Amino acid sequence: MQLQVTNSPFDEKQIEHLNRLLPTLSEVQKAWLSGCLAASNTTAAVAEPPLQEKGAVSPAANGQVQPATRQVTILFGSQTGNGQSLAEDLSKKLEEKDFQVTLSSMDDFKPKSIKKVEDLLIIASTHGEGDPPDNALSFYEFLYSKRAPKLDNVRFSVLALGDSSYEFFCQTGKDFDERLEELGAERLYPRVDCDVDYEDSAGEWFDGVFGKLSDNQGGAQAASMLQSAGETTSQESVYSKKNPFRAEILENLNLNGRGSNKETRHLELDLEGSNLEFSPGDSVGIYPENDSVLVDHLLEEMNWNPEEQVTVDKQGEAKPLREALISHYEITKLTKPLLEQAAEQFENEKLKDFLAVTERSELRSYLEGRDLLDLVREFDLKGIPAVQWTKILRKIPARLYSIASSSAANPEEVHLTVGALRYDAHGRERTGVCSGQCAERSQPGDTLPIYIQPNPNFKLPDETDTPIIMIGAGTGVAPFRAFMEEREEIGAQGSSWLFFGEQHFSSDFLYQIEWQQWLKEGVLTRMDVAFSRDQKEKVYVQHKILEKRKEVYQWIAEGAVIYVCGDEKYMASDVQDALLSILQEEGGLSKEEAEVYLADMRKQKRYQRDVY
Repeated sequence: MQLQVTNSPFDEKQIEHLNRLLPTLSEVQKAWLSGCLAASNTTAAVAEPPLQEKGAVSPAANGQVQPATRQVTILFGSQTGNGQSLAEDLSKKLEEKDFQVTLSSMDDFKPKSIKKVEDLLIIASTHGEGDPPDNALSFYEFLYSKRAPKLDNVRFSVLALGDSSYEFFCQTGKDFDERLEELGAERLYPRVDCDVDYEDSAGEWFDGVFGKLSDNQGGAQAASMLQSAGETTSQESVYSKKNPFRAEILENLNLNGRGSNKETRHLELDLEGSNLEFSPGDSVGIYPENDSVLVDHLLEEMNWNPEEQVTVDKQGEAKPLREALISHYEITKLTKPLLEQAAEQFENEKLKDFLAVTERSELRSYLEGRDLLDLVREFDLKGIPAVQWTKILRKIPARLYSIASSSAANPEEVHLTVGALRYDAHGRERTGVCSGQCAERSQPGDTLPIYIQPNPNFKLPDETDTPIIMIGAGTGVAPFRAFMEEREEIGAQGSSWLFFGEQHFSSDFLYQIEWQQWLKEGVLTRMDVAFSRDQKEKVYVQHKILEKRKEVYQWIAEGAVIYVCGDEKYMASDVQDALLSILQEEGGLSKEEAEVYLADMRKQKRYQRDVY
């Protein structure tokens, strides 16, 4: 709206000032100004109120005074990008309602300045066996060091992300929550622990935090904020984790040669019409289905009616039981929370006794490789109605796969590299839920429900002349194929070096022809391979890295960015040890200095890992 001199009591100069000011005001600011004018009880021209400083008071619409908004600091520790995405979403919602917000990854935040923070919101995932994600390590270590200050004037709340199938579920978030309290900070809102299907739990935490923060700004604003957040969500129509796109399978090829004891599938998916965007380093999430054969065995064992209607979500959607067990509920993995709920709700004394006397290591061993069918057989849980089971089963979590292609090189497509998981355990043959579906039950023309999972922590350098070292074993080579396709398309001038490991040269050299072509064309500068089973002594990528220690150190000294993708427990850990050894031997550093050097490389985004 533009005010005019002819239809208002203001003169031309006042009109000019008002027309400049009004478009810049938020709804809260307009309400504040309206209340200020109403409270003045005068019809005379009112001067623009002075800006309030931090900690001052301002008039409310009812003529009362209230404290100005406290500064909100949001820190995230995220490995795959979920935590960062939630933090950015929270920051945006707070800023829309005129909260003063500082958003930062824990790596980029100066730890000593935490004592100056007023309201601290922590969003932290747990990685591996209870470890902080890479970009949270330095902040985590600082908080648990003697240098950590007292935080008597800080209020905080923690959102913890994790996977209940792991023993140390949400451990990093729990650690932050406990340590902040030890340092004297006041808990603004209770910690919320989220499983892999985290959206509803995160939404409840958002609402709770909003409510507490809004105490300083009045209940009306809190209601407005929550309503606005709900409206934004309901109006979204893009494809996402909550609304996956059904991508048609264009190609599904076995990359392994004759005689291999592995099966690695190369999938090409059609994205036409999805408007999904990604960059090298991102992942695709696939919502898999359980094998119908396993579902039928479970139905028969439990004597359940496959057509019985069961509710599958909070909105009350119902599906036939067999369909729900195939497409919605997780039945192939046991977790400690599931056993505890089953023992309690079904009043199963045998299971209660088992949980009471079993040591942590023994329970971990029991859970490994067993599924719901094993559980009901071993603890005599037959006869329990399906509706009671579905109340405690969690939704099938999506499986993340590193993208193996560049959209610049393959428009409207995304490529994946999926290793089929097959093994024998406890007297039965087992198959990975998603990898088995891709290998055995997915043909060209079929579709898979997918979404893009951005990974801002695994990205090519902005400067295309920066040298890069890529280290991957098995399917861990997938993102490096995307890197090479992208660098070829943009004409990157920086040198590139690939270390790749697998079992056999003749049958397991994934994407061999492409690597050799990139070497020939100069897109790939160097390549070293380690085929562990082709000689008497097993050789892995870390051994090849140490063989080339002088050259590796030279690349590091010249500013190379190092990327590691693959198994965290063994491969990535051994590679890190090799890098530390090189920094000591070739760089003349002590062990402690080498660790600091590598930590600094991580903070500078020169040491990036996509590990699982």
